[in-house]
Amino acid sequence: MESTGTEPISTEPTISAPSHSAVQAVERELRSHGITGEVLWLDEATPTAASAAEAIGTVVGAIANSLVFTLDGEPVLVMTSGGHRVDTAYLGAELGGTLKRASAETVRQSTGQVIGGVAPTGHPAPLRTWVDIALKAYPQIWAAAGHPHTVFPLTYGELVELTGGMEIEVERQ
Repeated sequence: MESTGTEPISTEPTISAPSHSAVQAVERELRSHGITGEVLWLDEATPTAASAAEAIGTVVGAIANSLVFTLDGEPVLVMTSGGHRVDTAYLGAELGGTLKRASAETVRQSTGQVIGGVAPTGHPAPLRTWVDIALKAYPQIWAAAGHPHTVFPLTYGELVELTGGMEIEVERQ
């Protein structure tokens, strides 16, 4: 229908959910694994476990950090509780190699995501993954969804299944 120019102009704001290709890849993976938790878009970036916990009103230990390391040069993913720091010497010895923090470039190349928003899934190719058993203590955990402004809820069991991760302690007890 052709406009006559006399139609009323809508003053109502158009509301649409933010969109990002990395987040869409994460959402596809979640749904394909039967995980129904919705991705939340936050007003501010939450690059640390503490900032994510504060933004969503949970304890820092319930934040599942997606940390990319290299194990003997190969990118790997370690899902750790926000209440833990990965002991790279200990964990590397447990895994039988040398574990080092990945560079920002390696993180981006191996996950398609940026530091501060790395999700446990939605990567161009699966990464070998280890999951911190400390996350078992929480009935609901939260992970980044591919962008620094996003998080989504899931259970420990869903995280292990989603990532195909091996359960492990990430720091010496």
